[in-house]
Amino acid sequence: MRNLHNDMGPIKIIGAGLAGSEAAWQCARRGLEVELFEMRPARSTPAHQTADFAELVCSNSLKSDSENTAPWLLKEEMRRAGSLLIEIARECAVPAGHALAVDRVTFASRVTETISREPKIKVRRQEATAIDEASDITIIATGPLTSDALTVEIARLSSPTKTGSTGMPDPRSPHLYFYDSISPIVEAESIDMSRVYMAARYDKGSADYINCPMTQEEYSCFYDALLAAQSVEEKDWEKLNYFESCLPIEEIARRGRDTLRFGPMKPVGLKDPRTGKMPYAVVQLRQENLRADSYNLVGFQNHLKFGDQARVLRLIPGLENARFLRYGQIHRNTYINAPTLLRETLQMREHPGVFFAGQICGVEGYVESIATGLIAGMHVAAVAAGCELRPAPRASAFGSLTNYVTHADPKNFQPANITFDLLPALDRKIRDRKERHRLQCELALRECDTWLASAMVTTAPV
Repeated sequence: MRNLHNDMGPIKIIGAGLAGSEAAWQCARRGLEVELFEMRPARSTPAHQTADFAELVCSNSLKSDSENTAPWLLKEEMRRAGSLLIEIARECAVPAGHALAVDRVTFASRVTETISREPKIKVRRQEATAIDEASDITIIATGPLTSDALTVEIARLSSPTKTGSTGMPDPRSPHLYFYDSISPIVEAESIDMSRVYMAARYDKGSADYINCPMTQEEYSCFYDALLAAQSVEEKDWEKLNYFESCLPIEEIARRGRDTLRFGPMKPVGLKDPRTGKMPYAVVQLRQENLRADSYNLVGFQNHLKFGDQARVLRLIPGLENARFLRYGQIHRNTYINAPTLLRETLQMREHPGVFFAGQICGVEGYVESIATGLIAGMHVAAVAAGCELRPAPRASAFGSLTNYVTHADPKNFQPANITFDLLPALDRKIRDRKERHRLQCELALRECDTWLASAMVTTAPV
């Protein structure tokens, strides 16, 4: 493979979200010139509120930080690989028990500042609508809210993706769209602290969550009101195709009267210290920023009209007079059918100069998005240096995530979070789950370290 350092233009990265920002940094630190395209603020999206890079629009949590959990493993591999965003996340962390949660405003601001002052990254505040797959090396990291114009371009590259009569991608395609929701945020001062208690589930980590306990009667009243609430009217072309792990609370409730009590309102491990008993149901609130002046309702993403949201959510003990800084919303998420389109290096099979990273490539979650941006950036640097591309080892969290994205059943492909189910089984059967996970993490990190020490990854760092 020829060395492209001297005869190619800058790497084009479309989208300055989590994946795009990380990819840009990984390319720049290996000496590559980068053009980073971000359409905000010239064009915003239904979910974003700022023009900052890496804005977190749903939760502020980067999941568990407990050793030997799958999210911890992925973050640890990213730390060892020199992830910029994971480093900044730890600098912006807010109390969240055993999870890594961040002040989302500070986090996005610091990412924006760091990327913008890097001399090898040229930021272009404009919408990218065309991809030159023949001449450019491009990373598409436009996330779940890819613009219509670029979506058409991606559909062209992804042929034979079906399109409608207007030339737009067919919204009936189960592999083109799914839908995600945003959780509400309440002002801390409006929470009645006399009705709630602080705790972390199973006392893991510090007691950083506000817990709103419900009696059976209170739960029943809330449940009935939730089912009676009006949802936002969907547009004619919309076919709601929710990601199963991020269902709106009203969709969960419709599956049965107790489904919420086994989901986002699960009381297990949250004993009320005032009574010594476990409540019938619990709503958890997680600190939103470093000032601790706002909290989000954990797992309470929904598709209800704002007025109905206020009425129903104020039935939660402690939130009777809640002031909502943001209501839950629903927005379109776009992703490709990666198993039919991508190699394990996150390159397109038919267009090896085009890479995908982030949620659009079929991962779900902040950490997973950053990880694929990091991996795509590494592989682009290898292409530019004329090195042979080596996919991340299958036993690592990196490799297991990309293996799923590129080898899942294309007929039933849905975005995935990192879980131990994605990692290969150990050679010997171990019944103890904690010990099994510990050994899987040990093997994954050993394999990852070997990969990171390879010439492909360490080419021309700066």
